[in-house]
Amino acid sequence: VKSEGPKLVPFFKATCVYFVLWLPTSSPSWFSALIKCLPIFCLWVFLLAHGINFLVSHRSASRILAGLIFSAMGDAFLIWQEQGYFIHGLLMFAITHILYSSAFGMKPLDLKAGLLMGLVSSSCYAFLYSYLSGPFTYLVAVYIALIGFMGWRAVAGMQLCNDLWTWTKLSACIGAMLFMVSDLTVALNKFCFPVPYSRFIIMATYYAAQMLIALSAVETRNEEDFRKRS
Repeated sequence: VKSEGPKLVPFFKATCVYFVLWLPTSSPSWFSALIKCLPIFCLWVFLLAHGINFLVSHRSASRILAGLIFSAMGDAFLIWQEQGYFIHGLLMFAITHILYSSAFGMKPLDLKAGLLMGLVSSSCYAFLYSYLSGPFTYLVAVYIALIGFMGWRAVAGMQLCNDLWTWTKLSACIGAMLFMVSDLTVALNKFCFPVPYSRFIIMATYYAAQMLIALSAVETRNEEDFRKRS
């Protein structure tokens, strides 16, 4: 908390600005896009504050930064989703999940966690299927598969059972779960039925997810510092 907390202050302030202003979605503008993306920009700064050399030498951190960049583009597209840019935003976030999955890695494999996430993802798509039509029938299927895979890799890395977990791995796991909640709320609200307080639920879980995933990138640096002190 002492080492990383101060670097996250701009993110918390930007998030507060978003919720205080609460700009209407009915009149999209570049200003509303900026306010929505500002917390993600602050997470860019959070990772960059650890040093360019750190990002270059640690692929997981650089991939999470790249994922945050695509997330910001997705946020901007979704500001104009009623003008036909929803699919563009969907594509940006699909790339984000691929980058996050790559950052979390494939070790340990943990097939049980993969099976569980597969069942959850399949159940979500089965529920949404009857509400989907046209290209969304397969686009949503691909997207759910990607975010489910990302969730699997985050859960697999936690390793609670054998005491190999760290707070940053736990952060990645919780972040991935919150991201799934946010996106499921988006899907329910857009394709199925109005979700009460949907915008608040979507954005609160989304910002929390992105912050936790960004925090997971600092693990390798913490391990290096610990070895130096030892």
